[in-house]
Amino acid sequence: MDEILRQVKAVMRSMWRHRHLAMIVTWIAGAIGAGFVMSVPDKYEASARIYVDTQSILQPLMAGLAVQPNVEQQVMMLSRTLLSRPNLEKLVRMADLDLGSKNKAAQDALIDGLAAQIQVKGTSRDNLYTLAYRDSKPEQAKRVVQALTSIFVESSLGDKRKDSDTAKKFIDDQIRGYEKRLEEAEARVKEFRLRNLDLQTADGKAGVDRLGDIGNQLNAAKLALREAENSRDALKKQLAGEDAATTSEAPTVGSPMSPTPEIDSRIDAMKRNLDTLLQRFTDQHPDVTGARRVLKELEEQRVKELAAIKKVAPGNPSLVVSSNPVFQKLKIALGENEAMVASLRARVAEYDSRYAKVKESLKLAPQLETEFAQLNRDYDINKKNFESLVSRRESASMTGELGSTSGVADFRLIDPPRVEPRPVAPNRLVLLPGGLVFGLIAGLLASFVAAQVRPVFHDGRTLREVTGLPLLGLVSISLTPEDRRKERRSLLRFAGALSALFLLYGIGVAVLYVKLQAPV
Repeated sequence: MDEILRQVKAVMRSMWRHRHLAMIVTWIAGAIGAGFVMSVPDKYEASARIYVDTQSILQPLMAGLAVQPNVEQQVMMLSRTLLSRPNLEKLVRMADLDLGSKNKAAQDALIDGLAAQIQVKGTSRDNLYTLAYRDSKPEQAKRVVQALTSIFVESSLGDKRKDSDTAKKFIDDQIRGYEKRLEEAEARVKEFRLRNLDLQTADGKAGVDRLGDIGNQLNAAKLALREAENSRDALKKQLAGEDAATTSEAPTVGSPMSPTPEIDSRIDAMKRNLDTLLQRFTDQHPDVTGARRVLKELEEQRVKELAAIKKVAPGNPSLVVSSNPVFQKLKIALGENEAMVASLRARVAEYDSRYAKVKESLKLAPQLETEFAQLNRDYDINKKNFESLVSRRESASMTGELGSTSGVADFRLIDPPRVEPRPVAPNRLVLLPGGLVFGLIAGLLASFVAAQVRPVFHDGRTLREVTGLPLLGLVSISLTPEDRRKERRSLLRFAGALSALFLLYGIGVAVLYVKLQAPV
């Protein structure tokens, strides 16, 4: 430690010998520093503040109908990309900064300088953005901030509209592609159905379902045919019985061969009524007596009608039968039944043919189903995607209209572009003392270099260590009064020069301070 202190002391004594050189260099460097500080041109700052209102009543109202973009994220991204190359080129043209640019290199340098000098500050929580720019010309700084504000507001709407149009164009292209696929698939299905038209029904049934339906219809037709044939056979038997009854000349009351069916039915009804009355009353009851009288009159009327029929056709009993209305009704019913039997036979034959045809087509059903499945494999997926894209296109269109309204993101200019009346740079109150420090460091460095160039030994020990020679003795110098006066005057000049340097810098700082505090 003692050795280090001894070396430091020796260096300082050597530098002290060159104090006049150090003072001269300090003054020169201080003057250069002060001149540089005062020659730096003033910078005026123009700024503007913009508030972005991302809250809108349209957002909850349009939920589910339109895509709700993250407006805050979009605005944040816009602020970060505001200083892109295209925006800076547009800014140069709007602010007329390219008037002095003579070539492409100068314009590129200007754009690079703008990117470094423009400041965009914002807080994502408050959505408050500050745009600032510094220039030596106040009006030019203000024009730059005005143009930058316009670009910030206008580019948001343009980007939203451009994004919406791009998305809509992409969806339209996809819709046209899926529409073409659906048309091709529908055309293939149409051709397949036309080729196999005979295997389809109006209600869409085919295969086993159609076979079951035709089988049920065939069974029902066969049952109806059997019923019609049985009814026809019964009618034939009744007609045969009617023909056998023609040999009887006095048909009994109620017989189906009777030529007087109306009177016979009345006689039967009266006899049943008389039996009922006899069960309740005696033979002398007036109702019983009246019933017997009416019955007797009906029997006499029947005898008269039979006698009249025999007079008309005494030798032709079949005429009696043919004139019988019951016989005529049986003949008509038999004819109708024959026609029904023929119709049902034709129906059964048709159903038999259909049943056999459908049963034969069932052998081809697996092959046809496989072919139909291959044709229609991607149809459902394409149709679902097509419908989804159409819905999304409407949503994209509505989103574009929503994004173009002013209520989605409202840009409010809180502070219009303005220029500070005083220059914001350079800060000469800080730089001017820095010039003094620069001068002092330069003087110390000059004295140190001079001491190293022309070294001096201040004690015998250092001389012995450096030369390696034995030291025989030391001779000290004795200063005269004149030498002492010269040394004192030298110290006074050095102190005066150093004090004058500090005083001048102090005066300069005071003048700058007063100037900055003075009203504009």
